[in-house]
Amino acid sequence: MSTPASSFPVTRSQVEAGGATLVVPATTGSTNADLLAAAADLPHGSVVATLDQTAGRGRLDRSWSAPAGQTLAASLLVRADLDDRSRGWLPLVAGRAMRDAVSARLGGGAGPGRASRPVVEVKWPNDVHVDERKVCGILCQVAADGSVVVGAGVNLTIPADALPTPTATSLAVAGARGTAPELADAVLADFRAAVLEAVVALATGGAAAEAVRADVRAACGTIGRRIRLELPDGTAEEADAVGIDDDGRITIRHRDGATRGVAVGDVTHLRYA
Repeated sequence: MSTPASSFPVTRSQVEAGGATLVVPATTGSTNADLLAAAADLPHGSVVATLDQTAGRGRLDRSWSAPAGQTLAASLLVRADLDDRSRGWLPLVAGRAMRDAVSARLGGGAGPGRASRPVVEVKWPNDVHVDERKVCGILCQVAADGSVVVGAGVNLTIPADALPTPTATSLAVAGARGTAPELADAVLADFRAAVLEAVVALATGGAAAEAVRADVRAACGTIGRRIRLELPDGTAEEADAVGIDDDGRITIRHRDGATRGVAVGDVTHLRYA
């Protein structure tokens, strides 16, 4: 499918006004890979975006299924003076930004067959859910020059009977109106602006950075839930998610009251206490 640059007019205007670059390939294997390869030659805030990504990857090198013309794959270059703690917040900050971008597309109220407006939340550490179903995944990777590529994959207009898994959804299924290019442009423009604004606050530190972290915590639907946590060593445990600490780790509490922070793991929200 051909995806001309004009498919992203709002985003192009926004990106170029800031002196950055927007690259829109008609098709590509991975926008993250493209931006990682070109990062050293591009300014802060540059973007690679497409509606046809053929070899996307998620966390833990998982594949990302993305039907051509119905999903947005976008990668944003962040080149800022961030300490290690603030860098650890980037996936969460990106999730918060995407949560708002998705919510704005669903602002008209309930979709077909819905009794109420969808609930849009961040699931720790890197997903955005609509009514408990995944609409977006986030993947942050560090480039060779030390900049960070913030990647996002968003299901735009995939119909319900073509979604990749039973736990997935799309903007269209959730009630959004518009074509895939229209939705992609609006989502990407909002997402980019919010991430870059948050990066400035994180780099500033102090009260500005704490306000960003507080916003993320408020948007995180994992906090207050009973969860199943699968750890990198292959073990799994159930616990209550009670917060996100200042390092961006999920804080879990066991039945005996003991708490600890977990930096890496796959979370499932449980439907029972």
